[in-house]
Amino acid sequence: MSDTKLFTPAKAGSIDLKNRVVMAPLTRNRARAEDDSPFELQAEYYGQRAGAGLIITEASQISPQGKGYAWTPGIYSDAQVEGWKKVTDRIHAKGSKVVIQLWHVGRISHPVLQPGGADPVAPSAIAAKSKTFDGTQFVDTPTPRALDAAEIPGIVEDYRKAAENAKRAGFDGIEIHAANGYLIDQFLRDGSNKREDAYGGSLENRTRFLREVMDAVLSVWDAGKVGIRLSPFSNANEIADSAPQSTFAHVIKQLNGYGLAYLHLVEGQTGGPRDIPEGGDLSALYSLFDGTKMGNNGYDRASAITAVDDGDIDLVAFGRPFISNPDLPERLERDAPLNALDPDTLYGGDSRGYTDYPTLAESSVAAE
Repeated sequence: MSDTKLFTPAKAGSIDLKNRVVMAPLTRNRARAEDDSPFELQAEYYGQRAGAGLIITEASQISPQGKGYAWTPGIYSDAQVEGWKKVTDRIHAKGSKVVIQLWHVGRISHPVLQPGGADPVAPSAIAAKSKTFDGTQFVDTPTPRALDAAEIPGIVEDYRKAAENAKRAGFDGIEIHAANGYLIDQFLRDGSNKREDAYGGSLENRTRFLREVMDAVLSVWDAGKVGIRLSPFSNANEIADSAPQSTFAHVIKQLNGYGLAYLHLVEGQTGGPRDIPEGGDLSALYSLFDGTKMGNNGYDRASAITAVDDGDIDLVAFGRPFISNPDLPERLERDAPLNALDPDTLYGGDSRGYTDYPTLAESSVAAE
């Protein structure tokens, strides 16, 4: 089935892709502890996976305040830009494209990870009842501090600067992380946004922060090189909304006017069941978007081929299979067996469980 659409070239906005297999953003907690910069280990890791038509990097904080987990990379300093340049060079040398996912975690953080031990920030002072990793142990996320309206333009400016830094680092585009219960998602949902100012209440107000972020990054990048990730029905990080179908229909209708490179949807629960709640309709949400559609969550070879061949989506993002199979597109195309995943090496550590998974070719040599 090598002629199936999944393995044929495509476009995501103005980004040309050699196939429709996308490496999803995957937090691995292996940036330099002293400055949150990527280094040679990340260049090797991403370079190994450059058989993908598109690589979306792990989420990368736009500022020190945007950090929520130990050892996650940023894109706000010169050292981080230089580290990411090694990554993009390695990926481009192998003929693939790469975008960086821009991230502010909002309330999913802890004072030990924040500058000066400050409280994490959010639209409203509502705790997520979630956990994060502080570099030593998993800790409860505390009640955040509600952002003052006067602070919000500064965060928007951090997104703009991060978008500029992404250009300096050689990326082909950016993805705005507006999913999984992080800051933008917190503004969108009525369960986490109880504001009574211009950023809360109505759908128009709850989407204001997202629109301001989009305007900021589009002052740096052409819209055809900017994608966005949403998770309409996911409750990751204790996020909730009373009417997700109507909320995200409104969001997507607004995004449609920008001419973005792609819409990336987490289908169902993040990293969990693909079930959609009563009243939810993924197909209806996808149909509202005029551009390239990317599906994510629990796809295997058969379901990915079917979804693309049937025209439900244009691109498929694979997460965990890409961790243990650096040559995943080749394995999928050849219908070859997949390496098993070692769950003990997902987060933090060194090259073990990161850059030492064998390719098909390496496995064949070892078997001889």
